[in-house]
Amino acid sequence: MSKTKLELTWIGKDKRPKLEPRILLEDPSLSYHAKHRISDNDQFDNKLIFGDNLLALKALEQEYTGKVKCVFIDPPYNTGSAFSHYDDGLEHSIWLSLIRDRLEIIRSLLSEDGSLWITIDDNEAHYLKVLCDEIFGRGNFVATFAWEKDKGRRNDTDISSAHDHVLLYAKSRDIWRKIRNPLPRTDAQKARYRNPDNDPRGPWLQGDNGTAKSGSEGARFPITLPSGRIVVPPSGNYWRFSIANFEQARAEGRVYFGANGDGLPIIKRYITEVKDGVVPRTWWPAEEAGSNQSAKRDHLRKLLPEIEPFSTPKPEELLKLALQISTNPNDLVLDSFAGSGTTGAVAHKMGRRWIMIELGEHCHTHIIPRLKKVIDGEDQGGISKTVNWQGGGGFRYYSLAPSLLEQDRWGNWVVNKNYNPAMLAEALCKLEGFTSAPSDSQWWNHGYSSEQDFIYVTTQNLSHQQLEELSDEVGGDRSLLVCCTAFRGKSDQFQNLTLKKIPKMVLSRCEWAHDDYSLNVANLPMAQPEPEVDRPKNVSLKQTNTDQADLFDEKA
Repeated sequence: MSKTKLELTWIGKDKRPKLEPRILLEDPSLSYHAKHRISDNDQFDNKLIFGDNLLALKALEQEYTGKVKCVFIDPPYNTGSAFSHYDDGLEHSIWLSLIRDRLEIIRSLLSEDGSLWITIDDNEAHYLKVLCDEIFGRGNFVATFAWEKDKGRRNDTDISSAHDHVLLYAKSRDIWRKIRNPLPRTDAQKARYRNPDNDPRGPWLQGDNGTAKSGSEGARFPITLPSGRIVVPPSGNYWRFSIANFEQARAEGRVYFGANGDGLPIIKRYITEVKDGVVPRTWWPAEEAGSNQSAKRDHLRKLLPEIEPFSTPKPEELLKLALQISTNPNDLVLDSFAGSGTTGAVAHKMGRRWIMIELGEHCHTHIIPRLKKVIDGEDQGGISKTVNWQGGGGFRYYSLAPSLLEQDRWGNWVVNKNYNPAMLAEALCKLEGFTSAPSDSQWWNHGYSSEQDFIYVTTQNLSHQQLEELSDEVGGDRSLLVCCTAFRGKSDQFQNLTLKKIPKMVLSRCEWAHDDYSLNVANLPMAQPEPEVDRPKNVSLKQTNTDQADLFDEKA
């Protein structure tokens, strides 16, 4: 019988956006770092990106494909209720498309040993599971965790919801299972190891002890206790150990017969002999993973008393569990639905690098103030005391550049007037698959795709003489992609030059001037206007090692 691949279908599934890979612009006035180093492990180059998260994911794709160790996202749950910080009322089909488009890029960003964690409730959890099976492969599904988000009980509903789901997928489960970390033992788990007989080898736990209702006749041998009493398993029962294992353990002094030497034998398993940690379970009670209420009441209200917290913030303990299992210090963590910034705050405290993306204005009202307190060491709530957080590190704030192309008054597509030459060069590097790296010594070298292949971007109309001089300077052992407004002659007139015209060369590539891929606004209720937030409207370019004038000195 042939296997049939099961897939979800929905209205609009076949429609896929042609995303423009935008460049990112840093605003140093909103970036933040500690005044001094706390340790050698401080992380400073984290990224907080303000903008549409689908466009932002696309912007990260070239640099970060295969480099992200863990993605933790808390997407809008599509509950039909209008949250104050999210328009969380998308029609089901639109919600599936919104999530699908993002998950496909997320999968490409994950490293081969990377994993994706998604919090979701019953409303879309099972559809999301099938969608993730389709994108990641059913064999890469690891587990669904039940997280106790609410310890209370609501009487105004048919069934009081106490938990959310956390779906876990690996990029490659075969690889991920080899690097998955155990969880540290809790104090309660450690307390199960005792030492009632003062064994010099330390605390121990019962190993294979007592009797079972299944086994072989060879597991019904008599044992003489130190008290002299001889014991055998009851009829129909068997020892849980073989005679050879028992005799070896007895010879090594690893059998305990009770305080008076008259109890049934217990084979000891010392805490020093077991793995350093325990296998994670799929049940995460609030006592271990925190709850919405504890995150809101015990942490965020105390940390930022002047700011109204999210109604259902994720607790830091929940993120800590996920990152303990799936990452190690210095690994890269991504959250493309940053919300109140919990993922970045926890990753920061645990010594992981992080990238967060958020479009809502709470990026400025909630996330930045929270991260500043984390970096300054003023946040001693959440997991801070558990990890002995003292502050340090920092982050860079980025916004998405505007679309590269815009329409002029006659409807023609032209280069956006807000793009200066450096922005244009970086944008075309990204569109053409080159790494942007303006050279100090070669005026024509704005980036590379290999050791011998380079790109040059100019808004000039290049003459045959200019192209000839450029060809001579590049030399016969290198190739150069020349992106210019216009040129004289044929595009293949020089063997080492590939000539393309701006913007014709990219017109069909993307959906230009499309800034919002979040949802279909026709399906949403009217939202109340958000209070204005004072923040700089002009963003500066990322620093480069080349002066802008030198970079675009039109020597050709």
